[in-house]
Amino acid sequence: MSTQFKLPVGPSGIPLLGFGTGTKYFKPSDVKELNQSLVNILDTAAHNGFIHIDTAEGYGISAEVSTFLKNLKDIKRSQLFITDKFNLSRRIGIGANDDASPYAHLKNTLDNVFHTDYVDLYLLHAPFITKDKFGFTLEEAWQSVEKLYEEGLAKRIGVSNFAVDDLKRILKVAKYPPQVNQIEFNVFLQNQTPDIVEFCKKNNITVEAYSPLAPLTRGDLTTGVGKKLGLKLDELEKKYKKTKTQLLLRWVIQRGIVPITTTSKVSRLDEWKGIFDFTLSETDEEDITKIGKEYKPQFRLYWKPFYDKYN
Repeated sequence: MSTQFKLPVGPSGIPLLGFGTGTKYFKPSDVKELNQSLVNILDTAAHNGFIHIDTAEGYGISAEVSTFLKNLKDIKRSQLFITDKFNLSRRIGIGANDDASPYAHLKNTLDNVFHTDYVDLYLLHAPFITKDKFGFTLEEAWQSVEKLYEEGLAKRIGVSNFAVDDLKRILKVAKYPPQVNQIEFNVFLQNQTPDIVEFCKKNNITVEAYSPLAPLTRGDLTTGVGKKLGLKLDELEKKYKKTKTQLLLRWVIQRGIVPITTTSKVSRLDEWKGIFDFTLSETDEEDITKIGKEYKPQFRLYWKPFYDKYN
């Protein structure tokens, strides 16, 4: 690897920032053309030390990830951290007779798409798995994931978008409890569902945050509570000589959460490196937290039909 930058790793063994390939690079199932720009930025990111790649069956970009892995010459597979997810929407209607299980999905992906022996983390993408739609229950889906873990096809296993009740269902039957819950999380959405972050921490489940920069990229920092946060970030930019992006990513990390973010700009990679050479004071961290909790309704972009009721 040509970079001198080494991405820090958390207590769970997970690198502390993931390169996301979701919303920005999402490809509908009827689009077959390879997105070479995604392949290129993944390669550039890896060569700049950002070796944590977060992907999913539902994003439709398996071919791009496969091409990225195939073309790597000077970075060993063991130096990468690859996350994949079992998708729901692309599997409904496949039918139990075709073995639509998580085990079958990942085994096929490893053998025929990624051409690698394992993923570092495998997640159930969402909890909305029912017997009538999939041919198996949520609990049975988790047992399928556990089989992947037992066989070494997934080095770590977890879930995504799970609420407390969903996790309790899994924990009742789990031989191996989930190690990760990846949720939508940002300063204006500090719990995707009630008490989920605290529950995960109490149960030694690492929380990963997708869309951690949504208030900056999709929000409004000119009015109301948004303006209050904007003014605070203006103040902290001067104090720490860091950008708003760096401040908010640093805040996520200091909350004990692993941010998953993305970019198409190489310049952003250097900006990301700058989140690991400073620490927000306890007061500044808490000020950001308190301001964020004032934002109502919560700033939610995904799974709104299911979770807006918690706003």
